[in-house]
Amino acid sequence: MKRIRVVVVDDSAYNRRAITRMLEELPGVQVVGYATNGEEGIRRVIDLTPDLVTLDLEMPRMDGFTMLRILMANTPVPVIVISSTSGDEKVFKALELGAVDFIAKPTSVISDELLKIQQDLHEKVLSVFKLNMARVQKRSEPEPPAPELTIPAPAAGEAAAIDIVAIGASTGGPPALQRIFASFKDAPPFAMVISQHMPAGFTTAFAERLNRSTGFEVREAKDGDEVLPGRALIAPGGKNLVFARMGDKVVARIVAPGPKDRYVPSVDVMLRSCAEIYQKRMLAVVLTGMGNDGALGVREAKRAGAQVVAESEESAVVFGMPREAIATGLVDKVVPMDAMAREIMHRCGFMPRFD
Repeated sequence: MKRIRVVVVDDSAYNRRAITRMLEELPGVQVVGYATNGEEGIRRVIDLTPDLVTLDLEMPRMDGFTMLRILMANTPVPVIVISSTSGDEKVFKALELGAVDFIAKPTSVISDELLKIQQDLHEKVLSVFKLNMARVQKRSEPEPPAPELTIPAPAAGEAAAIDIVAIGASTGGPPALQRIFASFKDAPPFAMVISQHMPAGFTTAFAERLNRSTGFEVREAKDGDEVLPGRALIAPGGKNLVFARMGDKVVARIVAPGPKDRYVPSVDVMLRSCAEIYQKRMLAVVLTGMGNDGALGVREAKRAGAQVVAESEESAVVFGMPREAIATGLVDKVVPMDAMAREIMHRCGFMPRFD
């Protein structure tokens, strides 16, 4: 296995030592340098040409955001942000600037609690080998506005072909979801539910950010929330989102992950629960992400009669989740991100397909 050379950027000496120790416990990983601020970090990246940078966001002299902008414009390299939950809104700004992923520090103060991130850190470092770096670099460049989709008024008595769109994503998911949601000028006549792999403490800000970018309601799901047309529910970080019938309503249930749920919120769990209720009136969408979460859910969805769409390799930051979904042989269409919102509308019966 190729060695992964890492530069650690953090203004805390304790954090630098702890992150270095955790990284070097992973076979094939070597920390080749460190920096105490963004200005020093840029010099280290230029001099050492690492395969990966871990980056704190709040630092003296030059913060992580400025460093990200300069790196992505001049020396693109995979960046994993390691940030405390107190800066959750800032994390999504960093992802938009080109960071590949983020890890939540358990606390904002210097503490041995930081060592709890080791497993998450190891998994995300190993995902560097699977990155579509050209896509990461493109994402950090100014993109044209997402095309706004106007939903035509249905004919009298006509209903949407789909009642719910269930979307799963991981690495690269937040900017991808933002692009999809920004395409909707109006509230669609179907519900949307999303499981994005994310730790507790971040999904409220994530939902609020999406809500500001679209023409319909986006909120972090709470237990008992009704699933309604024109509403999108985001699974809370660290929990699973499932559904239950209550009379003529469908409501969200927030449950603790099971021992077999490696990725949380679990896409498999959400798709399976959704399929049990909506069956052929469901569209499952698997976006960018590492691992195989979603593949089992795709099988359950197709068994129930649902349609399934997956993101294409050309646009996915990490093709793991879409690839595993496609490997089931049950995906109806493989679609690049720029065409995803239109494909969703087509599948729901509101827009003609064009290839």
